[in-house]
Amino acid sequence: MSEKSNFIWNIAELLRDSFKRGKYQDVILPLTVLRRIDCVLAPTKEKVLAVNAKLKAKKLEKPYNALCKASGFAFYNTSKFDFEKLLDDAPNLAANLRAYIKHFSENMLEVLEKFDFDNTISKLDEKSLLFLVLERFKNIDLHPDAVSNHEMGYIFEELIRKFNEALDENPGEHFTPREVVRLMADLLLSQDKEALSRNHIVRTICDPCCGTGGMLTIAKERITEINPKAEVYLFGQESQAETYAVCKSDLYMKSADGRDAENIKYGSTLSKDQHSARYFDYLLANPPYGKEWKMDQEAVEKARFNSLTPLLFGSP
Repeated sequence: MSEKSNFIWNIAELLRDSFKRGKYQDVILPLTVLRRIDCVLAPTKEKVLAVNAKLKAKKLEKPYNALCKASGFAFYNTSKFDFEKLLDDAPNLAANLRAYIKHFSENMLEVLEKFDFDNTISKLDEKSLLFLVLERFKNIDLHPDAVSNHEMGYIFEELIRKFNEALDENPGEHFTPREVVRLMADLLLSQDKEALSRNHIVRTICDPCCGTGGMLTIAKERITEINPKAEVYLFGQESQAETYAVCKSDLYMKSADGRDAENIKYGSTLSKDQHSARYFDYLLANPPYGKEWKMDQEAVEKARFNSLTPLLFGSP
C-alpha cells in the first residue's frame, strides 16, 4: 500500500517547477481516480464498445441499462480511449483526454466534474507535462486484483494527508485514521451483535460529513463480518468537492448496482441537509471542528428559530 501511494506521490515531483506545492492535488487526485476507473473498466472495455455500436445502429435513446450490464457496474465509458491509447496519440493528448472523460455515463461524469480537471489539463498541456504525468500513471496498476478496495482507501487517505501537509492544514479536518474508525465502529456495534446476527437484517448508516467515505465503508464491513447476509445501506454528505468526488467514485466501483454511491450527496449538511427526511440506524461522524461556519450561519439560525417557534408561540 505505502509503495503504491509513494509511487503516486512521487509523480508530483514532475510538477515542482510548474505548480505550487499546494496545487499538486489538483493533478494527482483526479488522475488517481481516473486511473483506478480505467483499470476497473478494462476487462469489459471491448464489450461495452461493441454493445454501444449495436445500440447506436438501432438508435436506442436510453442505452444506460444495457451499457451498465456490459460494463458490470452502474457506470461506463464509451470512448475508444484508455490510458494506453491516449498516450499513442501524443500531439492530440489534451483533446483526446477531454473526449475520454466526456464519454463517461452521466452519473460518473457528474462526479468527475467536481475535480474541475479541465482547467488542470490546460495547465499541464501548456507546461508540456501532460504526457509525462499520464505516462507515469499508466505504469501503475490500480485494478482491484492488484490493489484491493481496502488498500485503495488507505492510498487516498495517505495522499490527502500529504496534500494537507503541503497546505499546512490539519489532516483531521479531512479524514480520520482507519484505526480510529474501526474502534468507533466496534463501540457503535458492540451492543447489537446479537440483533445483527439474525436473518433478514437491514441496517442504514449515515455520515453527514463523510469525506472520502472511510467511516461508512468500515462500518459496513464490520456489520457484514458479523452477518455476511446483512443488507447495509450507506448514506452520506460532503461539502468539499474533491473528497466528495473521491468518495462517490470509489463507491461506484465497489458494487455493481451503485446504490451506496447514489446516496452520497454534495453540499453542507448544516445549511442543506439532503437526508433530512430520513432516519438511520447508525450515525458516524468526525465533524470539522475549528472550521468557519459563517457560510451556513444564516441557514442554521433560521432552522433553529423555526424549530423553537411552536414552543415559544404555540402551534398555529
